[in-house]
Amino acid sequence: MNNREIGSKAEDRAVRYLMLRLYKIVERNYAARTGEIDIIAKKDNTYVFVEVKYRSDISKGYPAEAVTELKKKKIRRTAEHYLVSKHINIDNTDIRFDVIEILGRKIKHIKAAF
Repeated sequence: MNNREIGSKAEDRAVRYLMLRLYKIVERNYAARTGEIDIIAKKDNTYVFVEVKYRSDISKGYPAEAVTELKKKKIRRTAEHYLVSKHINIDNTDIRFDVIEILGRKIKHIKAAF
């Protein structure tokens, strides 16, 4: 399996995880010139922008450690682009940036990760 297939399967697992917790999946793999967001979900009145990171083991560190400051900046910019493009008022909309870390078979949901 190549990296794209592995990433897609990890995102599928993350989507199932979120749906079981009553998140509504709004978009997957939202791309703009500013970057890409794996999952955009909504819970209650909060838009949740989710980065999914997978590793089979910790030989290269924990998956969430791969979310660098540069990656966070790109996700924030892309989230702003998404909200503006969908005419969602940024000033009165709750947003959150989460990371779903998948390590082997274990899933860890890091809410408000950045």
